[in-house]
Amino acid sequence: MSPLLSVQDLRVTFDTHRGPVEAVRGVSFDLGRERLGIVGESGSGKSQTGRALLRLSAANGRVTAKRMEFDGIDLMTASERTLRAIRGARISMIMQDPRYSLNPVMKVGDQIAEAFRIHSTADKRQARARALEMLETVQIREPEKVYQMYPHQVSGGMGQRVMIAMMLIPNPDIIIADEPTSALDVTVQMQVLALLDDMVRDRGMGLILISHDLNLVASFCDRVLVMYAGQVMEVIEAGKLQNAQHPYTRGLLSCVPELDHPQDMLPVLQRDPAWLTG
Repeated sequence: MSPLLSVQDLRVTFDTHRGPVEAVRGVSFDLGRERLGIVGESGSGKSQTGRALLRLSAANGRVTAKRMEFDGIDLMTASERTLRAIRGARISMIMQDPRYSLNPVMKVGDQIAEAFRIHSTADKRQARARALEMLETVQIREPEKVYQMYPHQVSGGMGQRVMIAMMLIPNPDIIIADEPTSALDVTVQMQVLALLDDMVRDRGMGLILISHDLNLVASFCDRVLVMYAGQVMEVIEAGKLQNAQHPYTRGLLSCVPELDHPQDMLPVLQRDPAWLTG
């Protein structure tokens, strides 16, 4: 079966006053109907990789790739009209913090309904009914009440569920989740991840989960792509992450505190320029 998404030699370069900065350097991977985790330190290029897939890099960014194909569509040469039809409808991106992603002066229910109307022929009544249905799907109690709330009136966990409902309502083929649980407490994290897992399995979607939490990705994803300085260091089955061989991955794992083996001081990750291939 051919992959949903195929990426080869993806590069993202930003023009700055100090010269070009290459944030993503030669990233390649395929995504099927699976859960792919992308992990690495802050600044490793994880989020820029996700944004580049939707051609949403900043204005001073340049995206190139030998191949970036989704369902037979060349995303590198696709027109802006084609990309607008893909964004949200077929590939959705859940941002890190709903406080900065939701419109503060618009009711959350109306924002979900709007996402549905943009990508369908539904009228306002149909969109409202579908939005309420999605609020129930993401396990929000009293959906009629929550529909009428503004973003500042909902908790962080509820706001993230609203974001997930908004991204899922067009029934996309791929979800890119950029650290969707980092602003939530541990209990709510597990609830949100379980919800995403149900959506992916029930709807046969592909999921890219961007995170810095190795334990979370190891327990949730099928495969893990480890990034450092814009490059892929290692691709490994999530269940075998603890057996990773690359020194960078081993270093990241050693920096994670363990309750069963407490240490007076966590080790400092030692980086080697030889890891980079140019």
